[in-house]
Amino acid sequence: MGNIVVFGASGQLGHCLKKVAEEKGVADIHFLPEDEANILNVEAIKTVFEKHKPTYAINCAAYTAVDKAEDDVDLARSINKTGAENLAVACKEAGSVLVHVSTDFVFKGDNPNPRVEDDIAEPISIYGLTKLEGEQDIIRILDEHFILRTSWLYSEFGNNFVKTMLKLGAERDLLKIIADQVGTPTYGIDLAACILDIITSGKTNYGLYHYSNEGVTSWYDFAKGIFDLSATEVRVLPIRTSEYPTRATRPTYSVMDKSKIKLTFDIEIPYWRDSLAICIERLK
Repeated sequence: MGNIVVFGASGQLGHCLKKVAEEKGVADIHFLPEDEANILNVEAIKTVFEKHKPTYAINCAAYTAVDKAEDDVDLARSINKTGAENLAVACKEAGSVLVHVSTDFVFKGDNPNPRVEDDIAEPISIYGLTKLEGEQDIIRILDEHFILRTSWLYSEFGNNFVKTMLKLGAERDLLKIIADQVGTPTYGIDLAACILDIITSGKTNYGLYHYSNEGVTSWYDFAKGIFDLSATEVRVLPIRTSEYPTRATRPTYSVMDKSKIKLTFDIEIPYWRDSLAICIERLK
């Protein structure tokens, strides 16, 4: 399997990878601090590759502040596009495989059918656009890549919707949650396990894949599930997107078809509510 290096290791998915790697006994994996492995610093990246000689590089680094990105275009693009490009170049020079995490936000979200990997990507936000640009640069530069698009990521680490809802549910009597945006939550631990399963499989079926938990839900029903499973007593009202305007436009429907990744790597994907129950139990 060889050495694995993780960029963006201090983020939510980086923490999930560290936990799963420990559970799976994956020894030769290096979680790099940002001051040593900044994906915008080409020389630092070269030093990392010379030191660790990775067979696989996992990129968890991303600019994910969706609304802020609308006004912070240059920084979002530098991290999501240029950073991905830098890693693809380094992997090509070193003969390494790049595992890169992308997003359902590359889709416009106006088609009520699960998106497959070769559907046309039409992002409607700067975040989605810069993530798509990163994908395109990787595909252009490096054949040996796995790009995993995911959605609605949460875990017991970092800042995410589940932890925000638990905090607000404990503080307030009433919450209004958007009910007309539909997608699928993804437990970061499940995504991390999928990434490591792909690597340890040794398969070379490189390309673009979709991964989220199974099932379909709205943000409203996701919130209801969080409160039900955590026994949080709070009144939740469904609202339309138009009642809660945001700087960035979100896809209305961003459910992704996972058939390709399941068939290629023989992966079983948990149902979103089952994984949510595990996460909430761990948060307790």
